[in-house]
Amino acid sequence: MSYVDGFIAAVPTANREQYLKHATIAAEIFKENGALSVVECWGDDVPDGKVTSFPLAVKLKADETVAFGWLIWPDKATRDAGMNKMMEDPRMQADVNPMPFDGQRMVYGGFNILLQA
Repeated sequence: MSYVDGFIAAVPTANREQYLKHATIAAEIFKENGALSVVECWGDDVPDGKVTSFPLAVKLKADETVAFGWLIWPDKATRDAGMNKMMEDPRMQADVNPMPFDGQRMVYGGFNILLQA
C-alpha cells in the first residue's frame, strides 16, 4: 500500500511566491525520485486553538501563514530512497534553493495508510 509524508510549516506571508517557487522545484525532484503525488496548500481557514492547533504546532507568528502538504509514494522503500536522493540533489541545496521559512518549526512525518475511501 502507498506511503504518505505529511508536513506543516509556518511561512512568512510575504514569502508566498518564494515558497511556491521552492515547492515547485521540490515537487519536480520528488516526482523524479518516485513520488506519485505532491500537494502543497496555503492556509485559509486555520483557527487558533486553546490546547492544540496548526498555528500552535508551528509557533505561528502574526506575519506568517500555515502551509500544509503531503506526498504520496508507492511504498516506504521508494520513499526512503527518494528522500535520500532528494537531500543529495544539487537543486535542493540551501545556496541554490533556500527554504523561505524556518525549518526548525516545520512538523513532518511518514505514515502508513490506514483507510483510503
